Amino acid sequence: MPIKSRAVVIPRRNTVELRTVQVLEPRAGDVLIRTAFTSISAGTERMLLDGRMPHPALLFPVVPGYETVGRVVQVGAKAPQSLLGQWVYIGGARCFRGVNPAWGGQSEYISAEAERVVPLEGIDPATGVILALAGTALHGVNLAGIHRSDRVLVLGQGIVGQLAARLARIQGAKFVAVADRVAVRLQASQADQIIDVTRQSLDEAIPEANINVLIEATGSMPALAGALPLLANHGRVLLLGYYDHIDIPYAPVFMREAQVLVAREWSFGPDGDLPRVRDLIASGALDVRGLLTHRVPLDRIQAAYRLALEDPTCLKLVIEWPHDGNGVVSA
Repeated sequence: MPIKSRAVVIPRRNTVELRTVQVLEPRAGDVLIRTAFTSISAGTERMLLDGRMPHPALLFPVVPGYETVGRVVQVGAKAPQSLLGQWVYIGGARCFRGVNPAWGGQSEYISAEAERVVPLEGIDPATGVILALAGTALHGVNLAGIHRSDRVLVLGQGIVGQLAARLARIQGAKFVAVADRVAVRLQASQADQIIDVTRQSLDEAIPEANINVLIEATGSMPALAGALPLLANHGRVLLLGYYDHIDIPYAPVFMREAQVLVAREWSFGPDGDLPRVRDLIASGALDVRGLLTHRVPLDRIQAAYRLALEDPTCLKLVIEWPHDGNGVVSA
């Protein structure tokens, strides 16, 4: 029997609601997760709310989200029984009846394949919502192939840019600079050089064309175009935002014989990016303190979306789901 579940639903453009939906019962290889914390990925969900997400399957009404932490409350016969009761991260699931799941993470209950969950193993549960974007940043940094002699510039100090700069340092980059126009974000940055572009232009801050890896994490093509002249010969450009179109001047890329790299998302599996960033956080190597800037209860979901999408001081928001009972209610 399907399970009744509260969920965040986007029924049409620019509208967010709480609804009761039906979650499919777990199969033999699945687990059922009761959600405790979720988050809002501002870049992706802004495009989804605007109706601009370039994917034909993403039709309204949708259950958004891919940043979910909860406890496993039911385990299928063929799933590892050791998962029962564990805190886990899950990157959404297509487990709903009568509503398009999109990513499907913003739901009170989630049924998903056991192999897709990531046990948190010592990480504070609320911190687990950061794994998706940390995994995405790690995937991009690995794709860029950062070497110990590399000089790295990260454009944008939203949550992905913050994580990318930290991970570039962990990978051994010789020098890491970050740039943004929001002072509060720059105060949280960890880098060798921190550039407030409202006070100093990039070419004033970095007078030589010596950047080996340019990481674009603003989602802005004009921001990227303005930084391309800073590339060293054979530099790499990593697109780590989400864009309607790629539109950059060709001459600076041609003259530097640069590579343009596109990072999609994290890699899956037991040795993939999600468990790797979990372990980096657990060990203290990846410092995420101060990056979870806001907490909002589920019943203020509209306010949570406004905060996440409109307030530049919000790096990462945690939505707190109420636990008013332990039972699973069948439809």
